[in-house]
Amino acid sequence: MADNQQNINIKIPDDVLKGTYANNMFASHTKEEFVLDFINITFFPPPGQGIAVAKIVTNPGHFKRMVMALNENLKKYEEQFGKIEGNNPQAPITPSSSSGQDFGFSTK
Repeated sequence: MADNQQNINIKIPDDVLKGTYANNMFASHTKEEFVLDFINITFFPPPGQGIAVAKIVTNPGHFKRMVMALNENLKKYEEQFGKIEGNNPQAPITPSSSSGQDFGFSTK
């Protein structure tokens, strides 16, 4: 271990340990902070209903380290399991029902 690193014991509460499912995310920022709102959108009646399941607020330096770690993990995932198809971030996500309502990312 490098001299500038230390061991930190981390307690994970039971409600955090079980995890939370999210299938959408909204990101925003100010000069001082990045805000990530994780959303679970259901496709069952009523279609397109969503609920925020978590909000993460962090500083720009840590956000950049998070993005780098996510990119590294995505690269390892795709090397192991193959390229993830349909990863166009501008494509809207639409429910399989015939509701006719689009939701997700908009290119307008």
